[in-house]
Amino acid sequence: MNLHDFYYDLPEELIAQDPLEDRSSSRLMVLDRQKKTIEHKTFKDITSMLHPGDCLVLNDTKVIPARLFGVKKDTGAEIEVLLLKRLEMATYDAPADAGMLSPSKMATYWECLVRPGKKCKPGTVISFGDGLLTGEIIDICEDGNRHIRFTYEGIFEEILDKLGQMPLPPYIKHKLKDRNRYQTVYAKYDGSAAAPTAGLHFTPELLKELENMGVRIAYVTLHVGLGTFRPVKVENILDHHMHSEYYNIPKEAADIINETKEGGGRVICVGTTSCRTIESAADEDGHLKESSGWTDIFIYPGYKFKVLDALITNFHLPESTLLMLVSALAGREFMLEAYKCAVEEKYRFFSFGDAMFIQ
Repeated sequence: MNLHDFYYDLPEELIAQDPLEDRSSSRLMVLDRQKKTIEHKTFKDITSMLHPGDCLVLNDTKVIPARLFGVKKDTGAEIEVLLLKRLEMATYDAPADAGMLSPSKMATYWECLVRPGKKCKPGTVISFGDGLLTGEIIDICEDGNRHIRFTYEGIFEEILDKLGQMPLPPYIKHKLKDRNRYQTVYAKYDGSAAAPTAGLHFTPELLKELENMGVRIAYVTLHVGLGTFRPVKVENILDHHMHSEYYNIPKEAADIINETKEGGGRVICVGTTSCRTIESAADEDGHLKESSGWTDIFIYPGYKFKVLDALITNFHLPESTLLMLVSALAGREFMLEAYKCAVEEKYRFFSFGDAMFIQ
C-alpha cells in the first residue's frame, strides 16, 4: 500500500484559518459506509443521527501552551522549542559549583522538537523569559528530537502558562485571539501538544441535549503528541512507525462502553484520538477494562475495528496517517470520493474546519 494512494488535491484557500464564532455551526458531511451515500448537514444536526443507548467517546486531554521561544545563553541565538512528551519529574539537586542553579530548583524532563536543531547539541543551555525557565539539551534522539531538562522555581504549569504559546499546526497562519478556542469545552487533563479537533464542534448545550436524549458519554484521555506533526516519509506505508502517546481509560468509561456494546447501542468516537485509545486497549472480543499506558497503534485499510461503530472526525491532510485511519473505516475509494466532494462543495478543512460523521 503506497503513500500516494492517499493523496488528494486541496486548494489552499479551503484550509480554515480561524474557528467559527459558534462552535456547533460548522458543516457536517454524513457518510453511510454501507450504502455509500453522502449527505450535507450542519453539526447541530448530529442530534438527529444519534439515538438513545448510543455512546459518545470523548478525549478529555487539554492542550498545554507547549511552544516556547528562548535564546542560547552563550550566543543569544533564537531557539524555538515544542514540548512533545513529559518524561519524568524530580527535584534537581544542583552541584555546589552549578553557579546559576540552587538546590531548591525543580526539574522536569521532556522530549521536544527544537528549531534550528543544528544549533542545539548536548550541553546547550537555553534561557526562556529572561531566565524564568532554563533548558539544557541532555541528548539527541534517533529521530532528531531532543531530550531537555528544564529547571525552574515554583510551579512548571504556571511558568508555561506565562511563557508558552498554543502550538497551532503549521498550516494555520493566523494568530489565535482566544487560546480557549483551541481547546474542547470538556478539556480536563494537561498534556497534549495538539487539540483533538473533532471535539471542537461541541458546546456544553449540545452535549447536554445529547445526554437528555439518552446518549451516554464516556471520557477517555490520550495526550496528542509527535505523530500529529510528523508526516509519513516512506512510500510503503507499512514501513511507517507511529510515535507512542500516553492514554488512560478510567473504569467508568470502560463500563459505559462495554454496557453500550452489550445493549446493542453504537460506540461513536469523537476524533481519531478517541478511536485509537479504545482500539489500543480493547481485547480481541472488543471488551475494555480500566487501563493506562502508551500506544503506537497504526490503523490503515485492512484493520478490523474491535469497538468503534461510527466516527465523528474533521477533514485530514493528504497522505496522513489520519486519512489512512478513516479509509480503514469507510474504504479508501469511498473516502477519497467524499474528500473530492468536500473540495467541490468548499468545506473548510483541518483543525478549525468542518466535520464528517462516518456511520
